[in-house]
Amino acid sequence: MADRYDLLLRGGTVATPAGLASIDIGVRDGRIAALGDLSRAEAAETQDCTGLHVLPGVIDSQVHFREPGGEHKEDLETGTAGAAAGGVTAIFEMPNTSPLTTSAEALQDKLDRAAGRAWVDHAFFVGGTAANAHRLAELERLPGSAGVKIFMGSSTGDLLSEDDGTIARVMANGVRRVSVHAEDEMRLRERKTMVESGAPARMHPEWRDVETAVRATKRILSLSAAARRRVHVLHVTTGEEMTILAGHKDLATVEATPQHLTFAGPDCYDRLGSRAQMNPPIRDAAQRDTLWRAIASGVVDVLGSDHAPHTLEEKAKPYPESPSGMTGVQTLVPVMLDHVAAGRLTLERLVDLTSAGPARIFGIAGKGRIVVGYDADFTIVDLKARRTITDSWIRSRSAWTPYDGVEVTGWPIATIVRGMAVMREDELLEGPRGAPVRFQECLP
Repeated sequence: MADRYDLLLRGGTVATPAGLASIDIGVRDGRIAALGDLSRAEAAETQDCTGLHVLPGVIDSQVHFREPGGEHKEDLETGTAGAAAGGVTAIFEMPNTSPLTTSAEALQDKLDRAAGRAWVDHAFFVGGTAANAHRLAELERLPGSAGVKIFMGSSTGDLLSEDDGTIARVMANGVRRVSVHAEDEMRLRERKTMVESGAPARMHPEWRDVETAVRATKRILSLSAAARRRVHVLHVTTGEEMTILAGHKDLATVEATPQHLTFAGPDCYDRLGSRAQMNPPIRDAAQRDTLWRAIASGVVDVLGSDHAPHTLEEKAKPYPESPSGMTGVQTLVPVMLDHVAAGRLTLERLVDLTSAGPARIFGIAGKGRIVVGYDADFTIVDLKARRTITDSWIRSRSAWTPYDGVEVTGWPIATIVRGMAVMREDELLEGPRGAPVRFQECLP
């Protein structure tokens, strides 16, 4: 009698821990049940993946979906719809909402809001502050918590832990890796006079300069060593930081973003204006090249989109009144596949940065690899497809992308979350089915 599965993926090239392999995948009860030649097997549903590559589900470990408090520009349903449309199977959402995610009640509120509305699996960071530092060891272990996030420099929202005393208290409570936005608030305040009376958007990386980032990164590494607590430094933008972080891999893991790897100033500011404005800033081509060298040398551990939407009306305000942030979750996969097509990194390295890497760094249970027993999360891509990214494709409520009009090679064809197809050929299917991500350190 033939084996029977809920779903069979046949004929694709599968990215396994052992390398790319021409094998079939059998899914049962939301998990990978078999790998290999399953030509004699039967299934309730079969997908022909001939000519396609089947990757472990892409995990975007840095998004801002603005709910609660900013639903006019994004919410959990529209943000996760964009994730599903872009081939992303799980997201970690940031705590700088209104109210801030700094309590058990606020975390549960987000989980309740996501239930029945999130298209992909999800977890939520808890913001670390002076007021809740004594409770963080408890908060970081709650179901659905992605861990603790610190903002050393001011950005969107009111979540700021700028001084070493506050950060040390946060670091002293808990054991999970702490994610950090590393910009030095003192230097930002000192230099704000450069732009506060009005300036072109190309001044953004001058105000929030390389030294602003380097100072904060040095500080967080010192505090990490003193607390014997691991950190994850988000959206690193400078070669100077990459060199420092390369010498502290026992303490720190490193994130880069597609936009810092793709755009460069001043050209992007001249073309896009404040649509290119984000924190930390997009810098010049020489700094972008150092990020690619850090990708090649293994210093970078993960890619996150830092999806942080604002409406076009908000972005059209004169700089520096214009808010920092741009959409990114839906474009992460096609933009990075285009870099693969251009030879800047291999497909295997991309898988490590977007699936195995986040699972390893954050201790995600049952995700990040295509192996028997893991969740049946798959990002199915066509490496040869040539498509043009447009604003009209973007499902974010803010409805724009800095990549509007950019042609790419490589495209997400299907998104499968725990064995359920939520996107095929740019169409969302059947409704939201996302569930909270589980973490190894938080399992009972």
